Amino acid sequence: MTGHMLNRTIVGLYFLSFFVFLLGPLVVMGVSAFNTSTYPRVWPIDGVTLHWFEALASDATLLEGLRTSVVIGFWVVVISVPLALAGAIVMTQLFRSAKSFYYFVVVAPILTPGIIIGIATVVFWRDFSGLIGLRAHLYNGTVLTVLAQSSFISSYCMLIIMARLQRFDLALEEAALDLGASYSQVFRDILLPFLRPALLSSAVLAFLTSFENYNATTFAILADKTLTTVLAARVRSGTSPTISALATVIVILTIVATLVFEWIKRREDRRRAVRLSAARAEEAAELAGP
Repeated sequence: MTGHMLNRTIVGLYFLSFFVFLLGPLVVMGVSAFNTSTYPRVWPIDGVTLHWFEALASDATLLEGLRTSVVIGFWVVVISVPLALAGAIVMTQLFRSAKSFYYFVVVAPILTPGIIIGIATVVFWRDFSGLIGLRAHLYNGTVLTVLAQSSFISSYCMLIIMARLQRFDLALEEAALDLGASYSQVFRDILLPFLRPALLSSAVLAFLTSFENYNATTFAILADKTLTTVLAARVRSGTSPTISALATVIVILTIVATLVFEWIKRREDRRRAVRLSAARAEEAAELAGP
């Protein structure tokens, strides 16, 4: 075997192993979700059934956890993205000597273990909410989980926005201000449209990170339940094909959402290309003259 063939064989085995480890669990869950066996397995197939999807639809505990996870994810996005945007903008306004310290402060939550964030959130808001007389409103699992998750997810979002903001041309702001625009108009009509891709990406990241988070959630959720805490409790007591059915539904929804997003993106790209082509044709016609 020549060296070239050996390299191709090694690379092929690597990619095969990579996709097996990546997609293998998804295949197992997808097949076991339709198997009549009461224990999740791929082989032997006792029969094909939709019973586990029906059981999923009637599982009140799982559905309650799913609803709570969606609600928490929504509010984490509402809190984290504006905080991240504000933090990224402040970063661009600081003197160089203060940027390092500020960056350390806003990124520190990412480096903090989720267990510590969850416990610290519960301890702080238990005492603070009692001090200001709002314990009945603030000291519950859903609110505490939103606060705990937002404290570090906003840092992730800020890094995404900062990466986009570094490519922003400040001359655009200066030109708009010179033409009489106010700072609010510059922010709304120039900066936000430029940051739109980063804002959308950070919102998606915030929701997905919140949805799958366990370490901080398990300590901050108190008596409430999220999907991850319910699944963790189920797995400890013995897994079920219902979990495989849930995983299959989530994978299908993810694929559909990805395809829809890609379709919308390509449609916008085509429209942008048409507008650009029309603008160039109009410019060429003006240069050509009558």
